[in-house]
Amino acid sequence: MESGNEQGAEQIIDDYRQASLSDEDRALCDYAIKLTVCPQEMVAEDVQVLRDVGFTDEQITIAAQVIGYFNYINRIADGLGVDLEERMTTPIEEWLERKANFR
Repeated sequence: MESGNEQGAEQIIDDYRQASLSDEDRALCDYAIKLTVCPQEMVAEDVQVLRDVGFTDEQITIAAQVIGYFNYINRIADGLGVDLEERMTTPIEEWLERKANFR
C-alpha cells in the first residue's frame, strides 16, 4: 500500500498470482509463501530460483530474515491473543486455501 496503488496492493493481498508482478516479485512472493506455510519443505532450489531471477545472496538473506521476522511476530501476537486489524481477519482456513495452493 506504500506504493500508492491501492488497487494493485489489494490484488496482491487477495491473490498475488493474479497480480501484474515482475518475475522477480513473483519469485519473491512464492518464496515468502513457501517459507511461511511449509518451512520444513524449503530446499536449496528455492534459493536458486531467486538467484536465477537476479537476486544476490545478500538480498536473499535479507528477504529470509524479513519473512522470518514477520512470521515470528505473528506467532507472538497469536500466542498473546492480540487482536488483528480488521483488514487481516480472513479465517486461516480460507487464507490457506487461497494462498497455499501455490504448488
